[in-house]
Amino acid sequence: MLKLKPVTGLAAALTALALTATACTGGNGGDGAVRGWEDCEENPNTCNSGERGEGGEITWVINSLPGSWNLISPEGGSVYTNQMLEGILPSVGRWAPDGETYEHDMDLLAEEPELIEEDPFTFQFKLRPEAVWNDGTPITADDFEVTWKMAASPEEGHCDGCRSRAPGEYDDVEKIEGTDDGKTVTVTLKDGKANAEWFGFLDGHKISGGLYPAHLAEEQGLDVGDPEELGEYFDWLNETMPEYSGGPYKIVDGDLENQVIKEPNENWYGEIQPTLDKIIMRFNPDEGTWIPALTNGEIHGANPAQYNDDIIEQVKAMDNVYFDIGPGASWEHIDFNTENEWLEDVELRRAIFTAIDVGEIAERNFGAGYPDYEIKTNFSFAPESPYHRDVMSGTGQGTGDTETAEKILTDAGYEIEDGTLTKDGEKVGPFRLRSTDTVVRNTSLQIIQSHLSDIGVETNIEVTDDLGEMLGKQDYDIVQFGWSGSPFFIATPFQQWHSSSGSNFGKYENEKVDELVEKVLEAKTLDEAAELTNQAQEVLVEDAYVLPIMDEPAYAFVTEGYVNIRDNRQAQKRAIYNMGEWGTVAQ
Repeated sequence: MLKLKPVTGLAAALTALALTATACTGGNGGDGAVRGWEDCEENPNTCNSGERGEGGEITWVINSLPGSWNLISPEGGSVYTNQMLEGILPSVGRWAPDGETYEHDMDLLAEEPELIEEDPFTFQFKLRPEAVWNDGTPITADDFEVTWKMAASPEEGHCDGCRSRAPGEYDDVEKIEGTDDGKTVTVTLKDGKANAEWFGFLDGHKISGGLYPAHLAEEQGLDVGDPEELGEYFDWLNETMPEYSGGPYKIVDGDLENQVIKEPNENWYGEIQPTLDKIIMRFNPDEGTWIPALTNGEIHGANPAQYNDDIIEQVKAMDNVYFDIGPGASWEHIDFNTENEWLEDVELRRAIFTAIDVGEIAERNFGAGYPDYEIKTNFSFAPESPYHRDVMSGTGQGTGDTETAEKILTDAGYEIEDGTLTKDGEKVGPFRLRSTDTVVRNTSLQIIQSHLSDIGVETNIEVTDDLGEMLGKQDYDIVQFGWSGSPFFIATPFQQWHSSSGSNFGKYENEKVDELVEKVLEAKTLDEAAELTNQAQEVLVEDAYVLPIMDEPAYAFVTEGYVNIRDNRQAQKRAIYNMGEWGTVAQ
């Protein structure tokens, strides 16, 4: 668990992290909405624990396609890639399901991380001598260094061709040094930089999902010290199914279109050894097939990234299936492609967001099955957070106020003629309105399409089964998708809104927002970081780039007969977060 060196100045702020940066803790929907996981309410970190039997397998559904094999890249930067790679990438730690406990990975680490100095800001990880990749190569500072360099901006000069989707905190690193044969890793930030979440550097919640191996570049004939060749290695990792592993499992077969198959890593160095012979992770966005497959034993569980009331009701009726639902850390939102010739205009964007009624979207999708939903009024902080500030109320955005939307348009020189929006005699749009093909998002797009037709804006609905590719290629005009969060928040504003970020898919640019989110990364206290985050949000809302809908309720299910499987709504990996501990019930 989180224990930090009691240095002066920064210590109080760091210790506060485990108490205040909690997006959503354990809990469930009540009214009989939980079966089999009832003890997760009181014991979210240990529920469904038990002795495991040897052998067995499980087929787990991931409800969309991963975009690549490299989580750092924009096309690979989705919850689906992150879940696919769980059990493969070694990591320094993770948040437990209660959202308050940070668990250092003491399989990889010889001792808990240490904050060495505040000026320059320096921290250290000591790795276990036993920690190795599955080919026997030691995990060392070289792996920290190569992952950092691939995650940083090209402007830093480490890598030509690396396309980091969130380089912010990695651009602040001055150097990573290895001593003790690379088993002591010392990270030093640039002068004046700080990181209040330093102990999670390159952990499972960050953009890399953990560490990538440095030594395999040499096998490809590449020198990671050469920026151009490191870029080639980045592409190789992006395109190549990993046969490497520094975790309890390894991928033995698969592709990005259908499934991956995992088997135990014979060189796993951790205390808890895997017992399942095989884990099949099946990519299946067709929600209508899940219940028949679950009934027939073709699949055994899932923690879908999107809500589906019909699936939920059917799973709840199955006596042999554990089920849970509760407030999640993922939130749905609507974004623009600001490089569209029409959507460059902030007044048009404001009018569109004003015409959309997010309350209707939420009620139609969640009112029956999860009536306790709340419309989101802050992008980073839940209502119970001490840092929450309502940045949406009073803006008109998300209200479905057609009259106000029309006034915004006419004041900006637009006209609505015979139900069609024009400007200077030219028709506006039509716009491609896109999302993944889920029940919730399909309903949302139909509602949005209807609302926008009321102000003369024509949209054409198009769905995709590859979210990462669609976002990475900026292949949309208006899009709905979800961000999956964690109790960490400092790196998120830069990742989502900075003009240089690969995860700023719609290419939003505002110098003030850039300045504010850069300062968030440099803040020495959480209070300062949160205030800057809220200021950035206020500018963002004025520019009408992101329209939040709500924190989507998260559900999970698994066939009875498995132990140590529980949902973790604090992590993108969800129930998969502790895959190495999964097993069948001992007989």
